[in-house]
Amino acid sequence: MSTQQNNQNQFDNKAHAWSARFSEPVSELVKRYTASVDFDKRLALFDIQGSLAHAQMLTQAGVISQQDLTDIQRGMEQIITEIQNNQFEWLLDLEDVHLNIEKRLVELIGDAGKRLHTGRSRNDQVATDIRLWLRAEIDQSVDLLKQLQKALAQLALEHADTILPGFTHLQVAQPVTFGHHLLAYAEMFGRDIERLQDCRKRVNRLPLGAAALAGTTFPIDREYTATLLGFEGVCRNSLDAVSDRDFAIEFCAAAALIMTHISRFSEELIIWMSPRVGFIELADRFCTGSSIMPQKKNPDVPELARGKTGRVTGHLMALLTLMKAQPLAYNKDNQEDKEGLFDAADTIRDTLTIFVDMIAGIQVKAEAMRAAALQGFATATDLADYLVKKGLPFRDAHETVALAVRECEQKGCDLADLSLEALQAFHPSIENDVFDVLTLEGSVAARNHIGGTAPERVRIEAQRLLEQN
Repeated sequence: MSTQQNNQNQFDNKAHAWSARFSEPVSELVKRYTASVDFDKRLALFDIQGSLAHAQMLTQAGVISQQDLTDIQRGMEQIITEIQNNQFEWLLDLEDVHLNIEKRLVELIGDAGKRLHTGRSRNDQVATDIRLWLRAEIDQSVDLLKQLQKALAQLALEHADTILPGFTHLQVAQPVTFGHHLLAYAEMFGRDIERLQDCRKRVNRLPLGAAALAGTTFPIDREYTATLLGFEGVCRNSLDAVSDRDFAIEFCAAAALIMTHISRFSEELIIWMSPRVGFIELADRFCTGSSIMPQKKNPDVPELARGKTGRVTGHLMALLTLMKAQPLAYNKDNQEDKEGLFDAADTIRDTLTIFVDMIAGIQVKAEAMRAAALQGFATATDLADYLVKKGLPFRDAHETVALAVRECEQKGCDLADLSLEALQAFHPSIENDVFDVLTLEGSVAARNHIGGTAPERVRIEAQRLLEQN
């Protein structure tokens, strides 16, 4: 029997990297209870990426030979091919992604595969894998958020002049442009981009080299490994490096905020699509019908996104609870960090992808929006501002307009429907130019400043976002 075959048999007989310490095998229930391979195998390519950098560093440090490195690289290439072709055999007995890949590597290259784990532990290995994976997820989410901003900006540009009522307390407040309303969500998603980019800085630090908890006696070069993997720095304390999950919590907090913004937008889409409001139509591919009512067109995607917001917020709460009482350093509890983290990332990625497409397909019913803006005395504040410009203190102007609104309610008309004489009865300084102020178009156009709803300002802001993204 060759040395390589003998080494492989020893590896197979032990089944685990640690089993020589124990006198009886792990029960089948405990295997299933403690194994993570069913969900952490998605880290496989990142695990290999980290292992190849580790091997290259060990070679440079003289810990393993150049031939070992060549063999490890060759074996990993084979494993990558098997994984990508769904030919890799994942074994529950080997607990996790790390031991599954190590076992296969030893099968392929013998002792060189066993040397790969020199100077590291699964504790710093998994922390590195998660950071590599999460870094890629953040980059993808940032790109999707930028696409979402662009879709909103494009629709806003098309509807810079479209007027609808702005609400406070779900009561008609003042007229705004639909473009301006859409750009409010673009601002929210812009802050989400900033949060993810800031989170990425703390994700992008290398734990590898911390080993189990105390570092290693081998002459490793952590900065070199960090450079190979594209990390901006290294974790400076070995205990913290293996036990820290702040970066995962921070990502989930950012994800929960993203979904909160999506949920707010979803709520408005649902209201706007209701026949009682009738401001928009969503494309059929984002809706479903009823099994009993043939007339129904239900906004399922916004409703489900609203529901999934609770799911992502729940993952944040779970991670915070997971970490709240853990002593240093690594504990098995941290195996529970992955499923919620994975699902949060999957949820925001899928949601953002769908919303980019859905926004592009929104059909706007501008006349229904304008008709709604004519209800509820939306230009009352404009009349108050008009009186202030005529010399009245604002509080007196407010009171004067409130009296005019009360009379309109009794007559069942709008402020713009009152005659000049009727308006002058409330204050003699009112002149014929007041009717320019009382139009919806005049109201929105007058707010032509940074952050205002004027069509000109909407075009400037929308164009800025389109050029930025």
